[in-house]
Amino acid sequence: MSKNPDKPSFFERLATLIVDKRNLIFFLYICAAIFSLFSRNWVSVCSDITQYLPATTETRQGLNIMEDEFTTFATARVMVSNATVDMARDLAGRMEELDGITSAVLGSGQTGGGDEEAADYCKGADVLITVTFAGEETDPVSREAVDQLRQLLEPYDSYIDTAVGNDTSDTLQSEMGVILVIAAAVILLVLLLTSRSYAEIPVLVLTFGAAALLNLGTNFLFGEISFVSNSVTVILQLALAIDYAIILLHRFLEEREHFDDRRACIAALSASIPSISASSLTTISGLAAMMFMEFRIGFDMGMVLIKAICISMLSVFTLMPGLLMIFCKAMERTQHKSFIPSIDGWGKLVVKLRFVGAPVFALCLVAAFYFSNQCPYVYGYSQIHTISQNEAQIAAETINETFGTQNTAALLVPRGDYESEKALLNRLSAYDEVENALGLANIEAMDGYTLTDALSPRQFSELIDLDYEQAKLLYAAYAADQEEYGRIVGGVDDYAIPLMDLFLFIHDMKADGYITLDAGMDEEIDSLYDQLTDARAQMLGENYSRLVLQLDLPEEGEETFNFLKTIHAEAERYYDADSVYLVGESTSDYDLSTSFARDNILISILTVVFVILVLLFTFLSVGLPILLILVIQGSIWLNFAIPGLMGQPIFFMSYLIVTAIQMGANIDYAIVISSWFNELKASMPRRQAIVKALSLAFPTVLTSGSILSVAAFLIGRITTEPSIVGIGQCLCRGTLISMFLVMFILPQLLLLGDKIVERTRFNLKFPEHERITRSSGVIYVSGRVRGRVSGTIDANIHGVIHGELAALVESGEGAAKEEEHETQE
Repeated sequence: MSKNPDKPSFFERLATLIVDKRNLIFFLYICAAIFSLFSRNWVSVCSDITQYLPATTETRQGLNIMEDEFTTFATARVMVSNATVDMARDLAGRMEELDGITSAVLGSGQTGGGDEEAADYCKGADVLITVTFAGEETDPVSREAVDQLRQLLEPYDSYIDTAVGNDTSDTLQSEMGVILVIAAAVILLVLLLTSRSYAEIPVLVLTFGAAALLNLGTNFLFGEISFVSNSVTVILQLALAIDYAIILLHRFLEEREHFDDRRACIAALSASIPSISASSLTTISGLAAMMFMEFRIGFDMGMVLIKAICISMLSVFTLMPGLLMIFCKAMERTQHKSFIPSIDGWGKLVVKLRFVGAPVFALCLVAAFYFSNQCPYVYGYSQIHTISQNEAQIAAETINETFGTQNTAALLVPRGDYESEKALLNRLSAYDEVENALGLANIEAMDGYTLTDALSPRQFSELIDLDYEQAKLLYAAYAADQEEYGRIVGGVDDYAIPLMDLFLFIHDMKADGYITLDAGMDEEIDSLYDQLTDARAQMLGENYSRLVLQLDLPEEGEETFNFLKTIHAEAERYYDADSVYLVGESTSDYDLSTSFARDNILISILTVVFVILVLLFTFLSVGLPILLILVIQGSIWLNFAIPGLMGQPIFFMSYLIVTAIQMGANIDYAIVISSWFNELKASMPRRQAIVKALSLAFPTVLTSGSILSVAAFLIGRITTEPSIVGIGQCLCRGTLISMFLVMFILPQLLLLGDKIVERTRFNLKFPEHERITRSSGVIYVSGRVRGRVSGTIDANIHGVIHGELAALVESGEGAAKEEEHETQE
């Protein structure tokens, strides 16, 4: 027996504290909101999806080497329409005069631009110019040069395809602003249709507005987040967590029928905290499964969205009760008739077709499983076409359609062995799949000699028409500079120096005043020095040399992936396998395809396991979780069977993220219907119970499902980012499929499988003294009661008790609710 039978429960004490201290909570939320307005700008957003590749992948390792050792000058492809070749040449000359542009050549930059190569840069009335900037993509000099380039091309019908100034995160932010405005209008309409009074809407809007702002304002705690998480979190946060506010709101309205406003708010909150927390576990489980992905953007997105869900719950638990107290009188005055029609007819139809719907669903499940496995996944953006396109996408697509796409790969090999580099470049150039292979070892310097060809004093003197004795003195000076004194003692006649190094040495000696050249040679050395400096910065690092390959292959596909292995095999003729790295869009796609094979299985298994565990302890049955999982997993297979049948490419990341979200979030719809059915079947026939359960669950499913599907639909229609478009399209379609299945197939499975569900139930034994409920007054009971109720009773009860209760309440659906006090002894 409890020594304090009248002591309130922990949740009741917590709810009382929250309701009574609402003014302090309002003040804290105002302070937090003001802070978040500033702190949301502190978060760093990563727009490079390759940053989330596993550290062990070849692409990630190669990119790290290139970032550390090489300079990659930014480029742009410019297409001028309705232009003659002479006009294009003149325009290219004017481009080179702009600050920040080092070269502008006709064609792809791999040819000289002569008349015999006109097909490379001239297609009808369209001319292609390749521009090279003086800085990298993010350098201010490159951005300023692009602005000048746009001004120069204003009078022309032109397109510019460049990564300079093309900030994905900024573009997405502006697009998501538009999406949020439209989504807010749609959500307000949905809430209006499903509400019981007009004053409910500001309560919900203020609660989730505060939650969204606090979530944005705390993202800086992660240091850096991906552009995907930064863009879609607010929309998904609202869509995934709207249920929590609706649960508390409806509970409050029910309690107000029996209590005053304060007591109703305390009772509603104390009862809702456990139920909302349990409901959120399925969503959090799905998001947590994403965090185990080898492709670390899943960890990033799961982490940010889990925080968003938790902040949404916190706002519902702490801010919303105070708002309910403020708006409760207004809710009473602004009540309106229900706009949601009765669906009893639908429920009766569902029951009538149970022997048809369930077998058809089983057949569809098999077909959906097969076709979803035929879904054409892609790992780059080349095969994905968004409904909306920004200016950069339009320019890139127009130029690609006219002059073809570019597929560039960088091959990193240990530096120093120029002979091996030259032999490797020659072998690669012989393949039909390679349009061009470029490296220091095959760039011509003068008279057929390449930059890395080593010349003796005699050869060098003949090359530049220099006196042989002077050439020997020059070579001796170079040997002294390199501290190779043995060369000086033994004579430099046979001393061979790479041409590039020799020219750079001459320039340095000339700049220091040690040698004097005639005017012609002086000008030529200065011009050559600039080219050599840029070439070395791009091609020669501290430990590696970079070879640039232009591939005549699509960005991804089996043929492309196989040829990447061929490139490796050729490189391994001259270098150790673990010292060679191949980097490019194709290699990135290949690495992503490899990690996807693991992530796909992992996400599917972990999501199902996590959700099943939550459902097991929610319903205390083995059979019921299996039925619920079967329906939602079926909706996932059906969702991705559609692109499988249509042959529509799906970005792999969209599949992984949508699978986790659809399982974690849409399972709530099935839980709502199952919970009502389990509760109602104790007091009425099962067929009648399922019809009633559908009617009671419909507003919740309609509200949550329509908001999530509309938000996802807007993302898919408006955003121009291919990876996020796929998330929106698949999540919208998947949510609609889930809504149909839980409102049509699930009730049929619950009816047909009810005996299995009941036979697989289990009980968790707790010490009885912790379970005895002592209450008095008006007591609302839903569950099995064993004890004394003005007498002895052992029965299933769903109703109201007037009197005193001292009993063991065993219920998976609800706990005893009372007017005056409730204690656990």
